[in-house]
This record gives sequence, structure tokens and C-alpha cells, in this order.
Amino acid sequence: MAEETFTCPLRKGASFGKEINSSQRNCSEVKKRITYMKPKARVLVCDPIHEEGIEKLRQAGFDVNVESTISHEELRNAVSDYDVLVVRSRTKVTREIIEAGKRLKAIGRAGVGLDNIDVETAEKRGVAVLNTPEAPAEAVAELTIGLMISLARNIPLADQAMKKGEWIKKKLTGWELRGKTLGVVGLGNVGERVAKIAKAMGMKILITKRTPPKPELLKELAGEFVPLPELLQRSDVVTIHVPLTPQTHHMIGAKELQLMKDGAFLINTSRGAIVDEKALLEALQSGKLGGTALDVYETEPPTDLTLTGLPNVVCTCHIGAETEEAQRAASTLIAEKIINSFR
Repeated sequence: MAEETFTCPLRKGASFGKEINSSQRNCSEVKKRITYMKPKARVLVCDPIHEEGIEKLRQAGFDVNVESTISHEELRNAVSDYDVLVVRSRTKVTREIIEAGKRLKAIGRAGVGLDNIDVETAEKRGVAVLNTPEAPAEAVAELTIGLMISLARNIPLADQAMKKGEWIKKKLTGWELRGKTLGVVGLGNVGERVAKIAKAMGMKILITKRTPPKPELLKELAGEFVPLPELLQRSDVVTIHVPLTPQTHHMIGAKELQLMKDGAFLINTSRGAIVDEKALLEALQSGKLGGTALDVYETEPPTDLTLTGLPNVVCTCHIGAETEEAQRAASTLIAEKIINSFR
């Protein structure tokens, strides 16, 4: 889009803002300057994100529209007007949505997981998929450690009893983290941070992942890199930190749970479907596992509360990234990545 700008000395009595007619354009007093300006890229924010990221996009020249409760049908009808979508975990960017986005150039996920985005279709259509795995790492890691301590010291049961006026001290003998073995499944941003905190608390670290960790990191953690079956057999606590993919769906099932130590504990703050919840329920009810802590579920929110209602289950409502710091970081980082992708 070309914008024509004309400057001309004002005649006596002329006023600023007076339109210059076509006959004046050839006047020797008029200097003609043509500047070419790109149309503003349009961004649709489909889920609530921190205002700081929205403001950063606007300051960079993007036209930002916030529709944080938009439905799937509404998004399908609106997406053709936008160059960028920004989502969290609520909005599902399906093949249908991507194909309807005729001018779509980027999808920004303010967070880690991409299981709500059809990445394959996006790649085929040349749509960039951006996320911020670094943003919530500290928040999720701290929650994971908090859940582990809650399991070890029966904090939720103690809290419930006190609120009922019950003094059940003798029933709540727990165990210490120091000297126990923690098995970390996945060593990305979150898994690495969990391992470092646990190491500082005196825990022994076992690690399993697709590729060997860097030798210097393994040395820092005083950890061992082992296959998943060995990790399950040797760990007192297993914590999961992998993305949900077809390969990781139900990667912890009945077979894997039976490999774990009797009375061991399982923590999942990654994605619910990585653990087979039916198999987990059986392992808890049978006494095979001592307990579990869950922040994520196969169905969110859960419709069957049998698992979450067990006394040896500590559960939270997918709050891993729900800190002020993590939300601000996710918003500003995704804004920066969108801005850079348009340069």
C-alpha cells in the first residue's frame, strides 16, 4: 500500500490540514514524497495472556485483537482475516482451522505443549509454529517439588484433618527426600530444573531421555543415564517431564507401573495422557504404588473423580504454569518470537 505525502509552503490564510487538490500537485512549490508501508499484520489472541505481551506486539506495529473466549466455530469463521494466532492450551488449532486461515503465517503457543495444535498441517502449509518452553520451567519445577514434598509428608491429609478438628499426628508418619532416588523421565527445561533442585536436597538422580544428556550436565547432577525400565525399577519417586506425542501416549501403563518399586511414588506435571489412568488407579488401589501426585489428567477437568478421590493421591488443577512470573514470561517471549519471525 503506497502512502503519498505532499508538502507545500502555506499561503497566507491557509490552514493546516487543508486538502491539496490535483492542480496543486504539479506546482513547483510542492515536493512529492512517496513512502511505501506494509499493511499491519493482524494477530488474534484466542486465550487469556498477560497484557505485557499484547502491548509488545502493538508497539511493534501489529494489529492485535483479543478474543479470549472465542469458540471453535467462531475461530473457523474469523481466522481468514488474521496472519497470526496466539493460543494457550484451551484453543484447539485443528487442521480445519489452519486450512481456513488463508493468510495465516504463524501460530504462537504461549506455553510449552503443542498437542492442541496440528503441527503437521501447519508445516505442510508453511505456517510457523512457535512456543515458549523456557517460560514456565521454574514454575512447573517448583510445583513438582512441592507435590513430592506433599506426598512425602502427607500435607494434604494433615490439612484436611486439622480443618475438621482432628489431631491425627501418629497416623501421618512420612519420609525424607534426602537419600532417596528420583527418576526423571525427560530432561528438557522443566526436567533439568527439577533434577537440579532435587540434587540440592540430597536426592540421587536417574535420568532417561531420547538422547544422552551432555556429560557436563550429568556430572553436575551426579546422575546416571539409564533406560526407562531400569529407571522405574530403581527409583523411589518417578517424575514425568515429556511432551505428549503419539510416541509418549500412555508410555506409563500397567507394564511400566509393575516395574516400579513396591510403595514407590509417581508425579505427573506434563500431560495427562502420558499415564494410563486406569492402570494407575489399579496400581494405587492394590497398594503397588504408595501414592501419586497429578497436576494433569487425560480429561480436563476430570469427569470421573475415582482416581482423584483416593487418599493417597495429591491433585491440583493444571496449575503448573499459573504464576505471575511464568504468565508474563510466556506472553512476552511469544510476542518477541512472533515479532522476530516477521523480520
